[in-house]
Amino acid sequence: MTKTLAINAGSSTLKWKLFSMPDETVIASGLVDRLNLPGSIFTVKRPGAEKYKKVEDNITYRLAAAMVLSHLKDSGIVKHLHEITGIGHRVVAGGEIFSDSAVITDESLQQIKDLSEYAPLHNPIQAQYIEIFQTLLPDAHQVAVFDTSLYTDMPKVNYMYPIPYQYYKDFGARKYGAHGTSHRYVAERTAEILGKPLADLKLITLHLGSGSSVTAFDHGKVIDTSMGFTPLAGVMMGTRSGDIDASLVTFLTEKLGISIGDMTDILNKKSGLLDVSELSPDQRDLEDAEDKNPKAKLALDMFANRVIRYVGSYVAELNGLDALVFTAGSGENGIGMRERIADQLGVFGVNIDHEKNQVRGRETIISPDDAKVKVLVVPTNEELEIVRDVARLTTPHSKY
Repeated sequence: MTKTLAINAGSSTLKWKLFSMPDETVIASGLVDRLNLPGSIFTVKRPGAEKYKKVEDNITYRLAAAMVLSHLKDSGIVKHLHEITGIGHRVVAGGEIFSDSAVITDESLQQIKDLSEYAPLHNPIQAQYIEIFQTLLPDAHQVAVFDTSLYTDMPKVNYMYPIPYQYYKDFGARKYGAHGTSHRYVAERTAEILGKPLADLKLITLHLGSGSSVTAFDHGKVIDTSMGFTPLAGVMMGTRSGDIDASLVTFLTEKLGISIGDMTDILNKKSGLLDVSELSPDQRDLEDAEDKNPKAKLALDMFANRVIRYVGSYVAELNGLDALVFTAGSGENGIGMRERIADQLGVFGVNIDHEKNQVRGRETIISPDDAKVKVLVVPTNEELEIVRDVARLTTPHSKY
């Protein structure tokens, strides 16, 4: 048995899970929140033990990584740090360079840094954590798992934008997608649940949460996804606008007297469910209020409407559908939102059993037994997909 660490690093958080491999058992998991701020919070969870919590001011990226490893050793979760033989890092942007996850080398690390212009808030930090863990665990294999790699081989007709072709050649202006690790895990798990090879199925996976995206799989290959050059595009989200007319950006910057950068910030952080409802980006809050608050209801209806539009267009692209799959925060727990969406898709053979749909966070089929299109809830597990990629790329004769 070996141990593999999955790292999901953001600008203000460090999420991690430690797995025993190849049995894929979660040994411990944790979160370091409010990094580089007063009141940074370090928490650890492990089966059969009370949650560990420590508050310390201004935990830096390096200190956060060191605290994770120190806690694992000091608490006896591992006897020696060299038991951790692999580390998998979620990396947002892989551009067209990385069509698969990749073992970290000096060259691939530099490429991750060079791709920072496609994800300036993420790639630099994720590259920094790779370097930190190289110093802390120099003997462990490190692997980068890219949000975008699932989409590099989409049909060109779907990833190209109808803008001057030279912009694609010179600047890489194309659809890259996001949430790829989640969509990949969910599609693979759906095929297992249905007892069919992924290569035999036409699937649409709905990753619905604070960030939301829709992806279409045709016999194991991604043919389209809703997010675009950045995660701003696609369906409406918690604080993101999703698709809008590009001319509206110019119009509003002139009216408001602000820069394009300021407007982009508004579209990313001050739009979506939050600002349509003028209440909350959280669907649970809006569902509690929608009977008395028309804006809350409008926001929920708009969210469902945008998802339905994408599903309908992807069914047409797929020329049929075998299964529709809900995942992520709202997808796994939003009973009402699943109904809002599925009930409008009957023309495509989508139908849910409303009693079966009364589940939260549990893997299940929620369509009638005789349904033409299976509708499933499949909780995502990006960390498991990450450590599987570490094993696949670094372990000889791996089962992956």
